Amino acid sequence: MTNTAAEPVDPASTASPTPPPPPPGVHPSVDQIVGALHAAGDRVVLRHPEGETTGAALLARIHRYAGALASLGVGPGDLVAQYAPNRADALAVRYATHLVDAGAVYLSAPPGADRRAQQLAQIDPALVVVFPQTAHLLPETGAPLVAVGPVPGVPRRLDELAAAQSREPFPSRSHLSDLGTVLSSGGTTGIPKSSVRDVAAWAAAVATPHRPERRQLASGAEAYLTQILVAQTIIGGGVVVLRDDSEPAALLEQVEAERITDLFLVEPQLVALMDHPDVARRDLSTLRTLTHIGASAPPALRRRAVERLGPVLQHTYGASEMGIVSALRPDEYDPADPGRATSAGRVLPGVEVRFRRDDGALDPEFGSIEVRSAAMAHGYRNRPVEQAEHFVDGWYRTGDLGRLGADGHLHILGRAADCAVVDGRLVTPTGIEDTLMRVPGVRYAVVVADGDRRVAAVQSWDGTPADPRACRDAVAAEHGDAVAATFVVVAVDEVPLTEQGKPDRSAISARAPSS
Repeated sequence: MTNTAAEPVDPASTASPTPPPPPPGVHPSVDQIVGALHAAGDRVVLRHPEGETTGAALLARIHRYAGALASLGVGPGDLVAQYAPNRADALAVRYATHLVDAGAVYLSAPPGADRRAQQLAQIDPALVVVFPQTAHLLPETGAPLVAVGPVPGVPRRLDELAAAQSREPFPSRSHLSDLGTVLSSGGTTGIPKSSVRDVAAWAAAVATPHRPERRQLASGAEAYLTQILVAQTIIGGGVVVLRDDSEPAALLEQVEAERITDLFLVEPQLVALMDHPDVARRDLSTLRTLTHIGASAPPALRRRAVERLGPVLQHTYGASEMGIVSALRPDEYDPADPGRATSAGRVLPGVEVRFRRDDGALDPEFGSIEVRSAAMAHGYRNRPVEQAEHFVDGWYRTGDLGRLGADGHLHILGRAADCAVVDGRLVTPTGIEDTLMRVPGVRYAVVVADGDRRVAAVQSWDGTPADPRACRDAVAAEHGDAVAATFVVVAVDEVPLTEQGKPDRSAISARAPSS
């Protein structure tokens, strides 16, 4: 197999900024996980498509995989990458990687083998782990490969090597200042960026209170926020239920059958779930928190979600580089209140947020959002240009436009590049989406900026194409003729999505007429 070369970079320029020292009392996340699994013993901690796994069984796998990785020479500074299915062995390999003090990354899977090959070459892992469920994602690469289970073309079996290891616990080698976790982005418009955290920052990212009653349904890919939710649930003493997809009928059935308390969805998945007819017949009474993230969540959508699902909604703002920044919790989630209908909630303890105006000066209430916290990444792996653009003086520049309300609630207005002042009024994609979702017959709408125009993917309720004139008239009435003049409606049966379930901005723009 041939290796796809990445662009040459200066090693000095790719080094992440020196992270701040960890606060006293911080312990590596893997030490917390090992302790929680030891305490769980014969209690089931994972339920998954292949059955269930107790704390003791998962811990034994972790120790054996750690021995296997150590026997391959994996250690501090190395990065172990996985195309990971939602399975117990993928988690065991991940936590074993931390035990041997190596960095871990769950790889995202952008479309196209060429992009995945460039992704692998760019992050430069010491080892790539594949599974039968994910073998189709593996591109041609010169990186060392191992498999968990039979994978054609990958003869070295990490699971067989692990089976030959000692039953004795593998002592943790994890150090707070060493490479801990790399988080891969979705790479919607290019090669996914990979943000880097040391062990201490990752420990801060997964910090959680003791919640033994938590039953977390994890249906998202491990490459994204799911990995944090899984670690938090295990550390907190709860149960993780893993599944491979977010098909709404199956999710609703599993919430009922598994007595799920916590569920996480990106916005299009929330739309599919709340509009599914099974909502009315499934017992969802155990559900305490349904968190949605990753898109704009206009007020019209939030109102419908509360009507369908009740007072369990939580909206959060965050990203792979900065973790969770703010949360609008269920007891504050009130889309009937104009001040809350666009809120991303209160900034979490330990997180700092500030705003920068177009002229570069800081503003106390409005502007491009910058974030700093102990849980955020320190930079990008082998992406010096983007690192210099986004990670500045210990702050992460998000590129999002926002404001802070008088009540302390953070409001996310959209990507700064997608927002514009037209005829003296601020026009945002979220605002236009809210307008469209109040047009009769429109079920869901996603608006993306495409040069000088705005393209709206509009999905109707009954499958009949949305009326472009009605949509354009509504936009003109609420946002002005100048905005309507640059507005393009694309009727869709389903909004195009990325592999993590978010709206695919590039695909939406590509569906619009060229002129």
